[in-house]
Amino acid sequence: MPTILITGANRGIGLELTKQYKAEGADIIACCREPAKADALKALGVRVMALDVGDAKSVEALRAALKDTAIDILINNAGVSGPREAPPPHSLDMPAWLDVFKVNSIAPMLVSVALHGNLLRGRDKKLVTITSILGSTAENGGGMQPYRASKAAVNNLMFGLSKDWAKDGIAIGIFHPGWVQTDMGGASAPVKVEDSAKGLRARIAELNTKNSGSYRDYAGKEIAW
Repeated sequence: MPTILITGANRGIGLELTKQYKAEGADIIACCREPAKADALKALGVRVMALDVGDAKSVEALRAALKDTAIDILINNAGVSGPREAPPPHSLDMPAWLDVFKVNSIAPMLVSVALHGNLLRGRDKKLVTITSILGSTAENGGGMQPYRASKAAVNNLMFGLSKDWAKDGIAIGIFHPGWVQTDMGGASAPVKVEDSAKGLRARIAELNTKNSGSYRDYAGKEIAW
């Protein structure tokens, strides 16, 4: 069975992916900022490791702890929504914007680059980043600008990485999970977290070097950049 590392695994989509992959018998490395408080993860009997994706020292500590561990599938799931309201006239909360970009755009690259060697040792060699349709320029309807821009940025970064790492046989998936009933998505969201995770697992299963770099939703629909 594959070894799968999931960031932001202590709640929402990350937790559900962990549950479903664990049920299939996969070896899960579930990462979150505070393992001591991750009761739901620990109850699943998976390997829980500390990781703050926005902290370069934390990412390096994870890499050092993993050493030569082979990772078949790396799922960059951790993310933040950031400010949802439009800024007041003539004002912009720079620290808040930078934090959104740090976690949503830079961190997936940081984690991916740090664990590149582990992916090379894996059998499946799949790198997945959970993004959003809100990162689509074609679908941009305004609002939530820092979140939209951060997801557009990570989409572009992962697409570029799919070209750079093609020589290594690493397939990269850029997947929108849908508007999901999580703490971030809210209770009124139309997609249940179980259905989103099931769809994402199907997209990950069909990911290969030929469709590497594609931008799709959890149901398989291609999204316009």
